[in-house]
Amino acid sequence: MSNLESVFGLHAVQSLLKTSPQRVSEVWVLKNRNDDRLQKITAAAARVDVPCVTVSRKVLDDKVDGSHQGVIAFAEPGEIHNENYLKQIVDELEVPGFFLVLDGVTDPHNLGACLRSAEAAGVQAIIAPKDNSATLNTVARKVACGAAEVLPYICVTNLARTLRFLQDNGVWLIGTAGEADQSVYQADLKGSIALVMGAEGKGLRRLTRESCDSLINIPMAGEVSSLNVSVASGVCLFEAVRQRQL
Repeated sequence: MSNLESVFGLHAVQSLLKTSPQRVSEVWVLKNRNDDRLQKITAAAARVDVPCVTVSRKVLDDKVDGSHQGVIAFAEPGEIHNENYLKQIVDELEVPGFFLVLDGVTDPHNLGACLRSAEAAGVQAIIAPKDNSATLNTVARKVACGAAEVLPYICVTNLARTLRFLQDNGVWLIGTAGEADQSVYQADLKGSIALVMGAEGKGLRRLTRESCDSLINIPMAGEVSSLNVSVASGVCLFEAVRQRQL
């Protein structure tokens, strides 16, 4: 199974079996565990003819670094898309574009949490540069709770060029910066937009910031100067959702 990736956790495995069963080679489940949540996974595997193997907790613990919740799926690596796929998405848009751009987010836990929030908000794709970004590994997929299997993750060679492509196709680029004059609650987020989030601490890179059409901030009432990037993404995404439903 050296060429297969390990997808673990109840939500992640269940979503994988639902959306991409052709990728799954085998599922390992915890021996002597018969609760409803695990039974749903074994039933889903049976429906798509994926074999389930019962193993001890030690075998599961030794296989992955993280909370497996009693189940691991072994699957062909998930697809990571490129600029051509983004062009296809933009060309086929029938509703206002809604994208999330992550500039320099290197923690896979943050990437997974951003994927989860973005999928829940109805984002059409997450865009990130190939260099200095977290990979869509097993940790990110676990934290994403299945979102990584359905939301396109697009890695681009040149982020500035990709941002220009979005602008040329009518997508308004809204970057986040603590020193911005306008808050997320004052901004118009109803049209075709891409929310551009920077790395924790460093924020947006200079060229990325200069590429944005406008900058917004999240008002902070406490002593903490900034939010975790996944939390900040969630705040901005769901303010956009609120406005777009009005």
